[in-house]
Amino acid sequence: MLYINNPYTDAWFNLAAEEYLLKNFSDDIFMLWQNEPSVIIGKHQNVWDEINRNYIQEKHIKVVRRYSGGGAVYHDSGNLNITFIQNSKELASGTFTARLIAFLATFGIRAEADERQALTIDGLKISGSAQSIHKGRILHHATLLFSTDLYRLTTALKSTERRPERKEMKPAPFYVKSVRSPVTNICTYTRKAVSIGEFRDALLNYFTENKTDTRPYSFTEDDLNAIRSLRDNKYATSAWNFNIRT
Repeated sequence: MLYINNPYTDAWFNLAAEEYLLKNFSDDIFMLWQNEPSVIIGKHQNVWDEINRNYIQEKHIKVVRRYSGGGAVYHDSGNLNITFIQNSKELASGTFTARLIAFLATFGIRAEADERQALTIDGLKISGSAQSIHKGRILHHATLLFSTDLYRLTTALKSTERRPERKEMKPAPFYVKSVRSPVTNICTYTRKAVSIGEFRDALLNYFTENKTDTRPYSFTEDDLNAIRSLRDNKYATSAWNFNIRT
C-alpha cells in the first residue's frame, strides 16, 4: 500500500488528485489531506439546494463537486480528510468505518456508525463518507471534524435558494439531497488536549506504522502536471461544479 501525506490544501487540486489516483494507479492507496475552506458536494447534487450562495461568495469559500455521490460537506483547516483506494469490485463502507472507529478508540473516544456509515459521538456527527467504483477499484473517502468552525459549517451548508414552481408536466429531475445532522468536534472528546497536527500524525501512524506492505509516496512532477491539468480543466470549472447534473 502506498501512503500519501498530502501537503496541498487547494480543494480543486485535492479532488482532482483523488480521481487521478483512482484511475491511474494499481496499488492500494491511503491518503491524508486537508482543505482550505470549501464546500464539497456530491456528484449527483443540485448545488443550489446545498449551499448558502451569498455567504460562500462573501467568505470566498470554494465549491467543488466530487467524483463520488453522497451529500454536501464543509472542509476547513480543522477538518481532516482520508482517502482509501483499493482493488475491489464491491463497495464495503462498513469495513473502512470500523477502522476509523478503532482509531478513535485509541483517544478514548467511543464513536458509532449510523445507517449511512456516518460516525457520531453521543448522537452528534463527526464524520461523513462516500464511495465510488471505477474499473475494479474502489474509492472510499471520509471527513473527520476535529476543530472545524461549526458556525461556518452550518451557515455555508444552509441553502437560501427558492426553487421556482414547476408549471410544465415533465417530472422533476432527481437529485441527491443532503441529510442534515447536528455536528460536533472530536477535540472536545479526547482524554487530553491534542492539537490537530498531533491528531493528524497519530492518524497517519495508525494506518501505516509497523505494516510491512506500506511505503510512502510523494507526487512526482508527472503526477503534479496531470493533477493540475485535471484540476484546471474539470474541478475548477463552473461547468463541473455548478451545472445541474443527473
